[in-house]
Amino acid sequence: MEATTTRRPPTGTNDVVSVETARRLTHADEIADPAPLGLAAFALTTFVLSMFNADLVNDGGEPIVLGLALAYGGIAQLLAGMWEFKNNNTFGATAFSSFGAFWISLFVFNQFEADSVSAAHLGDAVGLYLIAWGIFTTYMFVASLRVSVAVSLVFILLAATFFFLGFGNAGDNTDVVKIGGWLGLATAAAAWYASFATVTNKTFGRIVLPVKPLGRPLGQKVEGR
Repeated sequence: MEATTTRRPPTGTNDVVSVETARRLTHADEIADPAPLGLAAFALTTFVLSMFNADLVNDGGEPIVLGLALAYGGIAQLLAGMWEFKNNNTFGATAFSSFGAFWISLFVFNQFEADSVSAAHLGDAVGLYLIAWGIFTTYMFVASLRVSVAVSLVFILLAATFFFLGFGNAGDNTDVVKIGGWLGLATAAAAWYASFATVTNKTFGRIVLPVKPLGRPLGQKVEGR
């Protein structure tokens, strides 16, 4: 049987390649969407930590967060951010890489540095750390207004979470920290939904769960409403 062939785009030669080879060349640089992984890693780690911040479980078990912070919220999310660079998605690359680094830095602080901060200054130090992340999250929220309703909801809730936790720690106010914990649970739920919707829509090849795109970030296609 004669092989089916197709010509490459004009390059000054008359060489031909098979249809299958041409397809491979066309899709050689394509990667799977890393966003569901990044969102899921962020959501699960945030959920577990927020259960402690909201005082819904005994804080004696809080060290369980550290493994999640390093492996899933940190490394997995940082990898998602690196893949978003490959995907030419500036927003996703900045968000996932930054929050992956956030979780890794939280792990490092708790494991290696917290004891070097005096008890009198620990609340202020943690408060400053969290408020600074709240500032970053706020301007990322502005950028998210060109992504989707689902992602924007994650960022506005997360910004509020950081500010409540930051001011609660700085002022040694457990009630404010608890509010931050509840906001963190809402943030986790929103991030889980965004991850669930994206991975389900990609797998089914159609819009099963809406995320309501708001625009077109550089390098990212809007796949449906």
